[in-house]
Amino acid sequence: MPVPFRISYAANCLQQGGVIAYPTEAVWGLGCDPMNEQAVSRLLALKGRSEAKGLILIAASIEQLSPFLSGLDNKQRQILTDSWPAAITWLVPDNGFAPPWIRGGFNSVALRVTAHPVAKSLCEAFGGPIVSSSANLQGKAPAKNRQRVQQYFPSALATIVPGQAGNKSEPTQIKDLLSGATLR
Repeated sequence: MPVPFRISYAANCLQQGGVIAYPTEAVWGLGCDPMNEQAVSRLLALKGRSEAKGLILIAASIEQLSPFLSGLDNKQRQILTDSWPAAITWLVPDNGFAPPWIRGGFNSVALRVTAHPVAKSLCEAFGGPIVSSSANLQGKAPAKNRQRVQQYFPSALATIVPGQAGNKSEPTQIKDLLSGATLR
C-alpha cells in the first residue's frame, strides 16, 4: 500500500518540476509534470530519448484525462471507459490540448488510467496525469525494481517512490483508438 507522506512528497516534487521514479503495472517508470516543458526535457535527457517518440501519460481516473478526450464520440469514450483502469495505453487523436513535447512526432497522445495503487495514488496527490516513461536509459532493459532505478539514475531524480512494480511480465499494451489495432 502506498505510504501517504511519500506520495505527498513525490507529488510536491512533480509540482516543483522534478523528475521522479515510481512503480507501475509492469516496470518502474520515470515521471514528471507533462505540462512543464523543462521537466519533460530533463526526463528525456536522463533517458537519452528523443522528444519525437512521444510520451505516455497516466492518470488516476478518466476524469483526470478529460481535457485530452474532448472531441471523442460516445462510442470512443465508451471503449476507454470499458477498458480502464488497466494496463492498456490508448493512442487518442490529439485535440490540440497535448503539448508537442508530449505528442512527439504524432497526431495522437498516449493515455492510460492506471490500476497500480502507487501510480494511482501519485496521480491523485498530484491532481492530474503524469508522464510515465520506463525507467531506463535508451537501449537498456526497463528497471523492474528500485535497485535498478538507482543504478541507472544514481543522483538525478528528485525522489524514488517506494513500492513494487506489478506482476505484468510485458510492458503495457498500446492500442490505437481509431483503428483498434494493437501496436505493442
